[in-house]
Amino acid sequence: MENKNTTKRLTTDRTAECVWDENRQDVITPEKDSKERQIQSGNETSNFSTIYSKDLLPEKNGEEPTKQFLLEVVNILLSYVNKSFDRTSKVLDFHYPHQMKEGLEGFSLDLPDKPDNLEQILVDCRDTLKYGVKTAHPRFFNQLSTGLDIIGLAGEWLTSTANTNIFTFEISPVFLLMEDVLLKKMQEKIGWPKEEGDGIFSPGGSISNLYSILLARYHRFPEVKTKGMAAVPKLALFTSEHSHYSIRKAAAVLGIGTENVFIIKCNERGKMIPKELDYSIMRAKSGGLIPLYVNATAGTTVYGAIDPLHDIADVCEKHKLWMHVDAAWGGGLLMSKEHSVKLSGIERASSVTWNPHKIMGVPLQCSAILVRKKGLLEACNQMCAEYLFQPDKQYDVSYDTGDKAIQCGRHVDVFKFWLMWKAKGTEGFEIQINKCLQNAEYLYSRLKERADFELVFKSEVRPFKHIHYKIIRIY
Repeated sequence: MENKNTTKRLTTDRTAECVWDENRQDVITPEKDSKERQIQSGNETSNFSTIYSKDLLPEKNGEEPTKQFLLEVVNILLSYVNKSFDRTSKVLDFHYPHQMKEGLEGFSLDLPDKPDNLEQILVDCRDTLKYGVKTAHPRFFNQLSTGLDIIGLAGEWLTSTANTNIFTFEISPVFLLMEDVLLKKMQEKIGWPKEEGDGIFSPGGSISNLYSILLARYHRFPEVKTKGMAAVPKLALFTSEHSHYSIRKAAAVLGIGTENVFIIKCNERGKMIPKELDYSIMRAKSGGLIPLYVNATAGTTVYGAIDPLHDIADVCEKHKLWMHVDAAWGGGLLMSKEHSVKLSGIERASSVTWNPHKIMGVPLQCSAILVRKKGLLEACNQMCAEYLFQPDKQYDVSYDTGDKAIQCGRHVDVFKFWLMWKAKGTEGFEIQINKCLQNAEYLYSRLKERADFELVFKSEVRPFKHIHYKIIRIY
């Protein structure tokens, strides 16, 4: 795209965007807003068509172009945030993959040999958001996203600005301490004693679930770390038919095998049947397998069902098995005095997956694996890389948590969560969780009144037994 066309495109797009100022009862165009900022700052907007990335910091005299460029990026982001909350705007400006590959109104995915100027970079930023899905939109009802928390967004921006790794105290002192504080609060909410408990934030619930199986295997057969699966008997895992597919995927990744994952029947509400679990464990033993691990789910993907945790814990204690609770979705209920009782029995688990990026609304991604036995994470994963984890540092090296993880580099996912907790307080999260469940109950009651929808479950439903009410549209 030529520079003059790019400039024209950027100007046209910005003219079409405006912000409503309720106090002034006025429409503020981006040009007017930008001009006012220029007057206040005494700076004129840069001509980005003549500026390239090499002109930005740390280039000499790069402060001003860097400032102007980032201010323009912030304008684009703020415009997008405003549109995301506008119910009259589209959730998605849909185009087929081949259309996007071929290019849309000058937006090209092709990578150039020579650098584009910053004018084009700004257009690319704008178009990337334009053709993406507004997951914060009130009419967005797809998976995972729970709107956009502005404090969480600010936390993510700061995290990217800091651009650090979270494996040693020397490189990430503040973030590591924040992670420690958050993990202890989450363990407290689960109900584990203060002297127990460990954990780490991971790249999503699937990886947290993988950690749980990895730890269960190491705890029972520590020789697997050095000698591999050849030194371990054939293992069996157990999970419900409504559980997340990541359990079977982890079995494949860890060499246990998907055929050795026993799928346990559920009742009509999607909850694991404890008697079926007990029967499957006995069947695995009679088949020559060693039962190792049971995954109970607190908030199944489709029904939102919570397995009977106390009954499952009884079965696990009977057979001396590791009990994991996949509370990726339902963990947020622990923040509510009213609804935490739904997870009664989670305190008996050996490990818990909890995703604050689900019902708690923390921006993606934010997931934690919480382990009851302190020290097990490090014993299982520690490799003692000397260039990172020296024992003679000038501080308490227990804060060098990188050897707990299967990764080396680890993204900072804790600051946005910590900042949101500071901004809301525990009370604020409780109000948020209660409101979510009230909304679910309201949706259920309204749908019951409609003739063009049929509820799959006919009887009365309590919130978060099935917060995702399964509905059939009648045509």
